[in-house]
This record gives sequence, structure tokens and C-alpha cells, in this order.
Amino acid sequence: MIGQRVSHYDVIRSLGSGGMGVVYEAQDTQLGRRVALKFLPKDLSSDPASLERFQREARAASALNHPNICTVYAIGQHEGQHFIAMELLEGESLAQALAGRRFGIGEVVDAGIQIADALESAHAKGIVHRDIKPGNLFLNARNHVKVLDFGLAKFDAGGPAAGSGSRATDETIAARQDLTTPGTAMGTVSYMSPEQARGQFTDARSDLFSLGTVLYQMATGALPFQGDTSAVIFDAILNRDPAPAQQANPSVPDELGRVITKTLEKDRNLRCQSATELKTDLLRIKRDLDSGGRRAAESGKRTAESGDSRSGPAKAPDRSIAVLYFENLSGVKEDEYFRDGITEDIITELSKIKGLNIFSRPTVLAYRDKPVTPAQIGQQLGAAHVLTGSLRRAGNRLRINAQLIDTRTDFPLWSERYDREMADVFEVQDEIARKIAEALRVTLSPQEQAALAAKPTDNLQAYDLYLRGKSYARRLTKHDLQFALQMFENAVAQDPNFALARAALANVCALYFVNYEREKSWMERALAAAQKASALQPELPEVQVSEAWMFYAEKKFEEAIQRVRRAIAVKPDCEGAYYLLGRSLFAAGRYQEVANIAEAAVAAGGEDYNVYVPILNALGALGKEEMRRSFRQRRIHVLENQLRNVPEDVRARVLVASDYAKSGREEDALREANLAMALLPNEGTILYNVACVFCQLDKKTEGLAALSKAWEAGWKDVEWTRNDPDLSTLHGEPEFERMYPEKT
Repeated sequence: MIGQRVSHYDVIRSLGSGGMGVVYEAQDTQLGRRVALKFLPKDLSSDPASLERFQREARAASALNHPNICTVYAIGQHEGQHFIAMELLEGESLAQALAGRRFGIGEVVDAGIQIADALESAHAKGIVHRDIKPGNLFLNARNHVKVLDFGLAKFDAGGPAAGSGSRATDETIAARQDLTTPGTAMGTVSYMSPEQARGQFTDARSDLFSLGTVLYQMATGALPFQGDTSAVIFDAILNRDPAPAQQANPSVPDELGRVITKTLEKDRNLRCQSATELKTDLLRIKRDLDSGGRRAAESGKRTAESGDSRSGPAKAPDRSIAVLYFENLSGVKEDEYFRDGITEDIITELSKIKGLNIFSRPTVLAYRDKPVTPAQIGQQLGAAHVLTGSLRRAGNRLRINAQLIDTRTDFPLWSERYDREMADVFEVQDEIARKIAEALRVTLSPQEQAALAAKPTDNLQAYDLYLRGKSYARRLTKHDLQFALQMFENAVAQDPNFALARAALANVCALYFVNYEREKSWMERALAAAQKASALQPELPEVQVSEAWMFYAEKKFEEAIQRVRRAIAVKPDCEGAYYLLGRSLFAAGRYQEVANIAEAAVAAGGEDYNVYVPILNALGALGKEEMRRSFRQRRIHVLENQLRNVPEDVRARVLVASDYAKSGREEDALREANLAMALLPNEGTILYNVACVFCQLDKKTEGLAALSKAWEAGWKDVEWTRNDPDLSTLHGEPEFERMYPEKT
């Protein structure tokens, strides 16, 4: 085939072959990209089962759009030979990478997260892979995993390949493949689930068993179920329990060993029940490994030197706590900002105690106002304890109920009711932190006691104004920034030494300068506020972010990047820090660095949809469309959730319009864009994003008109506008070049 043209593909070289096909590298002459062409061998083209499997692979993969699943572009025929055009991958299969060795624990966990994420997407579409094994998993040089070969995939009724065959035929193909050659080492057989081995009905949990087998092999360098013949392997799968992974490799943390064991349960009802559950377990382990202390993952790890689990160190008590957002009993939506602020401050207070392991604000944000039990939180997050509570504010009175619950026993370790004056709110936060430490037998150091006693301000009214301003500043529209500015100015007037409020004031002024009015007075106000905040508390992460905004507004992007990274190093979920870092890197043209921080930014940002903006723009500039589509779908979920809770958030509305446009939902996109423009017809950022929506829908005239209105309304960020790939179609237009001229 080398040198031939197949349809509109020029075949360049052979990449390898297997039982179900020969793969070539080819050039797509229409789109100018390299692809992989997989041909079904001629001798199999007349075999209905082989042809069905080949076509099934294309149907399944093309129905999925996920960064960890190999993309299928097309299926076709050439001179009687069937072929699939798919994404060209560079690297090696996991089977090649294993080659008798075991992987590092971090590598095992990272790979498991990626594969589980891919299976989560497939299972959500009703697709069960049924052949997860190292040969069908591909690694590139950066250990990015791709799931391949959906040839044995099973589709639920009505799925993307409905009518692909009877269940009996599907199960027979899956369960009996490679079983007719006794006395030889088996490939697929070693990774089968018990139900596959018996030829029984399979579901998503079968994939999880196979993935557990892969993870066990990666972690230990050996298969959990071994034998010289298929019969011996089957017997092991059906009747024998493998040695725990941490016994086969003492460096495996107990928690990872437990997760792998759960995936290898022979009874599927006792097995890990979903890819989401497995991914959550692995993400928790990754968090613990990345934390440096390896709190839960290594608390009971056996020492390799002794080879005796009894000689290892005693397990430290698990003092992990998830602080759930307190319930607002006042029933007044206006009090939501206060409830959120109190909860987040309690998280901050508890984080000051080194003996406790506190889940970050973004982690628990997903559970806000959701009907979840402590046991569910314990299972999903791995939290040993949950702090729940409620508050009611009435005039100058504040009632707070708090309860610390053991997630394993559902037994309260401590509870308290506070009925105080509003002025005592900081004392209540301090006391809650101390009581929790006492309940978990953590002794506070003098430094920790001093840190807990420190208050952000002595003025409760200033604190209330600050919390209210924060809830509006996050939306970034001109109207919302003006309201936030008023709140922060009033807070500073109440307490001139309130560093957090001064930093927030600096941020708003800088944003107003960048996004709306390039008037010198805005920067003067921003600089004055930032300098006063720095003089009060220079090491406060929020203060460092405000200083970074000064650099950004002055187009000193490198200085902004360095300063905001200092803040993130101390407090990863610091308000707006990752958004500013991504925006600074993007403005500096350092797109790949934005892509590199994308996952960390989203994890730290929680429901802050702003953090996605520089990420999506950078991925577009890099041409990483697959990754960009994935992040866009994630942002759609965040934005739709925001609009359910805060329908008046116009910025969220225009951003979801943009995402709808890119996802092919033109009617939804136009509806949301026009509604956003009607709600705030003179907002620069809103008009700018509406222009992006029109350009995405190939409505160039409307896009240029909206962008002109945005410019008149104060949107003057030249670097951002010229680098935005959504507006590339306007480059060269006289009006565009007048407003946003290219640097010479």
C-alpha cells in the first residue's frame, strides 16, 4: 500500500499489523494532516464476524469524543478492502512499555485516572469496551493514555451501534476469543472478568475488572491471574484471589492496593460499581501523593527494607475533614454570599492547623446545597470526617449549628450551637476550629493558636461588605464590578486596615482599567489600594494577586506571572489567581504553558468559569482541538449549573452561548447571545463575547458590529483580542485593524 492513494489519503509507511488489521501512516490531502489508516486484511473481509468487529470499532470510537480515546475520522473501502481513518499516535502501547517492568506509583495512578475517565465517557454513551488490556492502551512520550480498539465493544439498546448483533453472539465473541489454542500463553484471556470468562452478560463493571488487572500489572510487574494455559488462567480468574498489590510490591500504598482489590472482586455487585467511582478513588490517591505528606496513601505503607508488614510504622489517625457549605436557614437569597463566606473562612481557619487535612474549597463546592450524607462524602472523597452546619441571620443575631461527623460510623464526634451577636462571628469561627482540633486530639502550637486568633478585620460591617462585594466581582461585567467597587470602598472606609478588602479593591480597579476604561485614574486607584494592602500584609496570597494585576495592567506579563505564581504556591485556590495566571500567559503568547496548567487551574477554580477562558483560547491557538472540545464540554456543565443558581449572571450566559456555538448548537447559541446583549446592551465584555459567538457561527458582519460596540463600550485589550482565535476571521478588516492594530 505504500505510495498508493486511498480515497484522499496518500499512504506513507507501515506502522505495524495485528490479527485484525494492518496500519499505515498516511497524509490526508484534503485537510493536510497525518492520519493512521487501519485496513482489514483481505482474507477477513469475507468473514461476517470479522467485518462486524471491524465496523463496530469505527462506530464505537466515532460515537465518543474524549481526549483519552483514539479519534476515528472516517470509515471507507478501497478496492474491496475496508479501512478506518483515525488519529495518528506517536509513542508505544502499554504492552510494549511494560516489558516485564513495573511503573512508578504516580505513573500507575495517572494512567488509571485517564483510562477511567475514558471509560466513564464510553459507559455514559452505553458502550462497554470489553477488551481493556495493555495492547489496547497507548502511551505517548508524556504518558498521555489513549484507549484503542473498540472491536469487541457492546452497545446498549438504542446506542450508536444499535442492531450490531445479538447478545449471544456478542458474548460468545468476547468470552471465547483466543480460547482454542491450549498450551499457549494467553493475551486477552488474562484480562477477562469472571462474567466474561463464563460467557455471561457483561456490563460496565466488566471493564473495571479488566482495568484493575492492568493497574495491578503496572504496579507490580506481574499479572494477578497467571498460568501456562487458558484453563489455568480461567481457574485463577474464577476461583483464586491474587496477592494484594502492596504485598507483591511493598512500595504500593495501602489505599491504592485497596482500590485495585476492589476492582478485582469476582462478584460484580461487590466490585467497584462505576468508572466515576474508580476515578474518584484514584484522584484522591493522587491528591495525597502530590501533597508531599502522602497522608492517607502511605499512612500504612510497608517498608521494603524489612519485608515484614508488622515492622512498619504505626498508622497515623486519619484526620481528613470535608467542610460542607452550611445550610442557609434564613431562606433569603441575599444571605447566600454570607453563608458562602462563613463556610470558606472556616475552611481557611482549619487549614491553618497542620495536624488536620482539610479538603479545599473547590473540592467541596460541588456538594453545596446537594442532599448528600456524611457516608457518601466519605466514600466519594475519602474523607474520614465531615463538618456540617447551618446558620440563620436575623438583625444583629447569628445562630450557627455545627457538627463534626465520623463518616465511617455516622457518629458525631462533636457538635455545638452558637447563639451570638453578629459581632462575635470571628470568635465563633475560631472556637469551631479549636473544638475540632480538640475532638481529633490535635495539639495546637503557639503559632497556630496565634493564627487562629488573628481576624481579617475587627469591624463586622466591613467584613459583611467585603463578602458581598466578592460575590459580585467574580462576574466581571461592568455593572457587577461597579457594585463590587462600592462594597469594597465602603469596607475600607469602615476599616482602613482591612488588607483583604484593599486587595480586592485594587483588583476591581485594575480589571476596570483593562476591560473598560483605559483612564489613568483607574490605575492610580488600583496602585494606591495595592500598595496599602501590601504594607499591611505583604505575604497574604490575595495581596500578591492584587500586585500581579498591577503588572498585568501595565503589560508587564512576566512580572505578573511570577507574582501570581507566588500566591498559588501558598494558596492554590486563592480567589482569581489561576484566572490571572492563565490570562497573563496567554497575553504573553505562552500558549503551551496555559495548556500545561489547565487541569490544575480547573481543579483549583471549582465553579469559577472564568478560569476556562484563557485555557480555551490557548488551546485554540495551539490547534489542540480535541483537548479544547473536552474543556469546552466541562465548562458548559459549570455554566449551566451557574445559570440554574444565578440566572441573572449575564457573563455566564454569553459564555455558554459561545460554547453552544462551538458545539454546533446554533439555535441555543443565538438565543443566549441575544438575551445577554438585551440584558446588558452597553457592556464591553458582553459585547466582545457576543462578537465571538457571531464569528463562530460565520456571521462576520454581525460579529464586527458587536465588536465595534464593545470597543465603544470600553473593551480595548489589543493583545487579547488579536490573539483570540474566535476573531481571526476579522483580521484584515479595516474596522478591526483600526480598533485593534497589530504591533509594529
